[in-house]
Formats: sequence, structure tokens, C-alpha cells
Amino acid sequence: MAVITNTTVSTDVAPAISIDLVNNLEKNISSLMELLGVTDLQPVAEGNTIKIYSTTVGTIPAQVAEGDEIPLTKVTLAEGTPITMTLKKYRKLVTAESIQKVGREKAIYDTDRALVGAVRGDIKSDFFTALNTGTGTATAGSNLQTQLANNWGAMQVFYKDYGDVAPVHFVNPLDVATYLGTAQISTQNAFGFTYVEDFLGLGTVIMDASVTAGKVFSTAQENLRGYYVPANGSVGQEFELETDETGMVGITHGRVLERASIQSLLMTGVRFFPEVASGVIKGTIGA
Repeated sequence: MAVITNTTVSTDVAPAISIDLVNNLEKNISSLMELLGVTDLQPVAEGNTIKIYSTTVGTIPAQVAEGDEIPLTKVTLAEGTPITMTLKKYRKLVTAESIQKVGREKAIYDTDRALVGAVRGDIKSDFFTALNTGTGTATAGSNLQTQLANNWGAMQVFYKDYGDVAPVHFVNPLDVATYLGTAQISTQNAFGFTYVEDFLGLGTVIMDASVTAGKVFSTAQENLRGYYVPANGSVGQEFELETDETGMVGITHGRVLERASIQSLLMTGVRFFPEVASGVIKGTIGA
């Protein structure tokens, strides 16, 4: 039997909205990758663990005469807290009454964008949790400028044998606000982050409230990695998820007839973290 004229069917809700949201979040993730200097995301299977390492180099012995035994330099490689990769799931339900009251666009699409914002915040939170496992330290400074300089100096020591690296620092906006009382800077935005390129000539400074006020985290962009659990393949087919080419994000919409509602289902497993914990330098302003 033919569908009655003007019936709103599932294809009116998806995949158009789903594709738009996938592209939106994928562009957000790509902007974060560019900001952190991560060139690509590596796909891994659900449940895989990613190991973070910390290296310690002992005292370098004095050089010996020709033919004498060369003393050993002890290098310790310790495993940090591993990261277990999971495919995270998010769901939202919009009732028929909501759609009737404010219209389909606002009820479904605008709330979907809010859901994407929450997912973005979740990715940021996971990143700062991983960043906080860093084991490098820097001398305390009296203010933001001094602390950034001390962190930068500690980085130069740690990465001296790595060649040229691109420093990136993470600070609390309140500490930057103190600095802004006496100076003007031009900021940019990406993935919900506010950042400044080449701040005081020390590298990129990223501001976020996830960083405890008074703390400064610094590392090299080359130390940051990105992995994800693909949301396509069997899972994507089973749940009819719309994804991009990589499968970084999967989204679908559907009816929940028994509740007279439209639900949004989003899956993603993107994680960013430092590969070497000792390559993350921590500093405390005014300590």
C-alpha cells in the first residue's frame, strides 16, 4: 500500500540531519587535531589499551681512556596508567509535544547541536585527565609569564635530543585574565578552546577552565597522539549510523513510537593524550 501523501517518514529526519551533524563534529575534531599538532587519528578496536610511558635517564658517567670499559648510563622506561579505548554512546529524546511547540528544526536539530557540544566537552575532559598524568616538573614562577618561561626551559632540557619541537602550553583563563590587566593579546578559537599562537615567543598557549587555576601544563605537539574506535563497520551497519569516511563519529535518528518521540543516537571513541608522561611539564604559579 502506498504511503499517504504528506506523511512525514523517517527519511525526513535522517539521514539529512545526521550527515550535517557528522560533518559538524568531524570538522570540530579536525580543528582540535590541527591545534594540537596531531596529523592523523589511528583506528583501534574496542577494548584495546594504549600505554603511556615515562622515561628517566640516570647520571652520564665521565668519559674513559682508550680501551677502558665504558660505564653504563641507566635509562628507565616505566609504564604509566594505560588508556582503555571505548566506543562512547550518547542518546537524546525529543517528544512530539516539543516538535509541535517549537518546530522540527529547533526541537531536533538545535538540541542535537547541544548534544554535540557535550560530546566535545567529554573529549576535552578525557584529554585533560590524560595530560594530568604528566610527570615532568618546572621551577615555580611568580606570575604567568615567568611560569611559562620556566616550563619552556624545562621542555628545552627534556627535548634537547629530539630536535626542534613545537611547544604547547595549557593554562586557566583566570591566570590569563590577570596578565590581560596589563597587556592586550589576540585570541583564536578551535574546538571550544581559546588559544594564542606564539605567546611571548614561547609557543601556543591554550586556555581552558579544565586546567586548575595556578597550574601550567606544557608539552611538545610531537608528544601528543590521537586514537579512535571506529563507529562504522558492523556497529554502524547494525544501528544504521551515518559516518564520515573514517568512522570517527556515527549518528542516527529514529522514531520511538511508544513514546511519540524522535531519538538521536551518537557514537564516538576519539581520544587525545600525551605519549610520554615525562614529556609533560607541570608548573605552579607563585608556589
